[in-house]
Amino acid sequence: QVQLVESGGGLVQPGGSLRLSCAASGTLFMINVMGWYRQAPGKERELVAAITHGGNTRYGDSVKGRFTISGDNAKNTVDLQMNSLNPDDTAVYYCNAQRPQFNYWGQGTQVTVSS
Repeated sequence: QVQLVESGGGLVQPGGSLRLSCAASGTLFMINVMGWYRQAPGKERELVAAITHGGNTRYGDSVKGRFTISGDNAKNTVDLQMNSLNPDDTAVYYCNAQRPQFNYWGQGTQVTVSS
């Protein structure tokens, strides 16, 4: 099993920044991708950003140029730096870890962008 613990969510004004962190523990053998997804009320869960063990990254179209994902393989952590936040970024953000045929999820952290 894999446990994912997120931190860093909260309330921020439009145009502001937040940094989310996720720490993975447990049986991490063959975890090859970690990332962040989000789900807003009434919407489907969507990819925000992902990073492979080798450092390749992928971003959702709506966050390109504003969000940056980074990972530390030695510490088993993945961070998401979010800049230029707008109200459409309001959602519960979930940390995700993948290995062949398995997906693991954190409990989620709320990000609210509002003035």
